Amino acid sequence: MDILLNEVETRVLGALIEKELTTPEYYPLSLNALVNACNQKSNRDPVMNLDEDSVRDAMRSLGKKGLAGPADNMVSRVTKYEHRLQEAYNFTRHETAILAELLLRGPQTPGELRTRADRMHKFDDLGIAQSTLQRLMKREPPLVKVLPRQPGTKEARYAHLLSGDVELPPQESAAGVASHGSSAGGDRIARLEDQVETLLKEIAELKQQFAAFRKQFE
Repeated sequence: MDILLNEVETRVLGALIEKELTTPEYYPLSLNALVNACNQKSNRDPVMNLDEDSVRDAMRSLGKKGLAGPADNMVSRVTKYEHRLQEAYNFTRHETAILAELLLRGPQTPGELRTRADRMHKFDDLGIAQSTLQRLMKREPPLVKVLPRQPGTKEARYAHLLSGDVELPPQESAAGVASHGSSAGGDRIARLEDQVETLLKEIAELKQQFAAFRKQFE
């Protein structure tokens, strides 16, 4: 399936998935509720300010791609909308939750995804999030990719591919070149951070030992 979503379609699809999983009693969504879901300030990156026309246009486009549309069998005077991701991909609930987070907040680490997607579907441990990402990466075509780890970070981030391949921002690419390889530079910084953390713990322990030693003479 050849899917290429723009920024608004990505936000609309992510919002529909999220609301189905977190507030099923209010799902499917009216156009007004969908606009509010797209524009909410929590769990969104970037925060957007879409109007009804742009959301309606995105729904039409998603409908042509078989990913969303008007809800079937709804007895209501107001048109309500639903996603059709399950029909298109036959996802597990874990896969659906992870993909929704990537659509709503962009590239994230497995730890961030586990924590944030847990509100949509329970992730008992980090391994479940990692295995879910691996399954999405092994799809044909792949739906997720791992990004090169950036200098100063300990974990790689993962991104969805429903909007095409993901390119690193220019400043990140430049930082990687300047450090003669982002991986090597990141490793050095990560090691230094670990060493500093270890030293701080040792200093705290020494302070406790010294305080205990002084009490013997008080």
